[in-house]
Amino acid sequence: MNKNMDYQKIEKRARTGRVVSNIVIYTLLALWGLIVLFPFYWMLLTSVKSYGSYNAEHVPSFFTLSPTLQNYVDAFTTVSLGKYLLNTLIFTLVTTAIMLVVITLAAFAFARLDFKGKNLVFTLFLSLMMIPNELVVITNFTTITNLGMRNTFVGLILPSVTSVFYIYLLRENFAQIPDELYYAAKVDGTSDLRYLRRVMIPICRPTLITIIILKIIECWNSYVWPRLITDNPDYYLVSNGIQEIRENGFGRENIPAMMAAVVVISVPLIVLFLIFRKKVMAGVARGGTKG
Repeated sequence: MNKNMDYQKIEKRARTGRVVSNIVIYTLLALWGLIVLFPFYWMLLTSVKSYGSYNAEHVPSFFTLSPTLQNYVDAFTTVSLGKYLLNTLIFTLVTTAIMLVVITLAAFAFARLDFKGKNLVFTLFLSLMMIPNELVVITNFTTITNLGMRNTFVGLILPSVTSVFYIYLLRENFAQIPDELYYAAKVDGTSDLRYLRRVMIPICRPTLITIIILKIIECWNSYVWPRLITDNPDYYLVSNGIQEIRENGFGRENIPAMMAAVVVISVPLIVLFLIFRKKVMAGVARGGTKG
């Protein structure tokens, strides 16, 4: 009887400890979530405040009773934000599509094909990740300028069509696929490209989706390279557009409209991540799992 009572007391204490621990953990997570999300809330809130009400606030207000969409109209009419969004969309889609073909073929070659010096070449290839990005930007700028590709989509896209890290990540995923599948396919007379398309790509789809999303985010947020290689407004990306908004005085004077432009630029990436977040997590998890 006493043993049962002692066991119940121990179990009750353990249950109480778990409840307290969960309360503390979720409280801290909620606080951290508020800290992370507050800048987005403030950006959205400011974008729906009128120019007059925003300037009249001596103490910042955390809500507004008279939201307006005029700031979004001003963001599109004052500068060519729509054109910049279209340019960025073209740049992002074309760059991502070409890069996907390049890294898939390269990862397949390093993971499945046998050729002399493969390991040495792959090691040297990985060593490129140690080169500072600033040096690569300088080299690319000189090359593109000498080829006369400044202020062109080709000049914007060409330096971004490959990635050593993505090739490495995809190669590790391809290497996890059993060799028996490859040998069986070769016995059936399947070509390497057909095997890649029918077997390896479907198996590694979560990782490919993750790479696509990360590349889209990278292209959409590109700032340094587009600023260097373009000075023609016809080829400006959203990063150039934000800088133009700031430089022409519009962003300094009309902060709500500036925030509206930032919201318009940020929303596509947020929506993309929310839609494919499970795929991203699955791709990252597969990349770190052997077998």
